[in-house]
Amino acid sequence: MTQPYGRSLQDTVVVVTGAGGGIGGATAQLVLESGGRVVAGDLRADSLASLREQWDETRLVVSIGDVREEATADALVTAGVEAFGRVDSVVANAAVGFYGGLLDYSADEVALMVDVNVKGTIWLARAAVRQFRAQGDGGDIVIIGSVAGLLIGGGKEAVYAATKGAQINLGYALDRELRAESIRTTTIAPAGVNTPFAAADGRFGDRDPSQGHFMEPDDIAQAVTFTLRQPRRMRTELWTMWSLAENH
Repeated sequence: MTQPYGRSLQDTVVVVTGAGGGIGGATAQLVLESGGRVVAGDLRADSLASLREQWDETRLVVSIGDVREEATADALVTAGVEAFGRVDSVVANAAVGFYGGLLDYSADEVALMVDVNVKGTIWLARAAVRQFRAQGDGGDIVIIGSVAGLLIGGGKEAVYAATKGAQINLGYALDRELRAESIRTTTIAPAGVNTPFAAADGRFGDRDPSQGHFMEPDDIAQAVTFTLRQPRRMRTELWTMWSLAENH
C-alpha cells in the first residue's frame, strides 16, 4: 500500500497569527483536523471563539496580543512551549491592507500596514528561531505574503505592495541564513482570496468574490499544510497562487 507523501502533522505544534478568521482561521482549523496542535493568536479574544468551542486545551491554546509588539510574538511561542513542550512551525498570517492611491492613506494607516505586515513578521520569525535553535532539530517559518509584493497585483496598493515585497525579501534572506540549521522559510503569496479582509478594502472592485472562481481561505490553508508536510530534505522558497478569475 502506498504511504501518504511527506511528513505527518500529528502532534506537531504550529503557531498561527491572525487565526480569528480568513486564511489564519482556515489554517488553524486544518492543522487541528490533521492531528496537530495549534497556538492561535489574534488581536481579539472573541475572534477565536469558534476554534475554542471545537477544540480543548489539549489541542489548542490561544494568545491575545498585537503583533506590532515583539512581546506578542514571544508570548505566542512561550504559550506553545508551556502547553505542548515545543514549537515546530510558525505561520505569520496577520496582516493589514488599505487600497487606494499613495495619498489616499492616512499617516496612521501607513504606519499600521508597515508595523503589522513587516514588523509583525520579523518579531514572530525572531521568536521562532530562538526556540528552534533551543530545540536543535529545525523548524518551519511560513509567511503569508501576496503577489502584490512581486509587483504583479492590482493598482492602487503601493504601500501594501511595499510591505508584501518586504515580506518576500525577508523570506528569501532568512532561507539563506537559516537553511543550514534545517530551519525552512517559505513565503506563500496568493492573489485575491475571498475573505472579509480583501472584500472590505475593494480588492475585487465591483465584483462579488463569492461569485466566480476566486480562491477561498481553505485553498491557502492547504498550501500551508502541504508546505509543512514536505520532507525535511526539501523546501519551497516562494509559492505564488492565482485564481482562474484573475489575470496577470
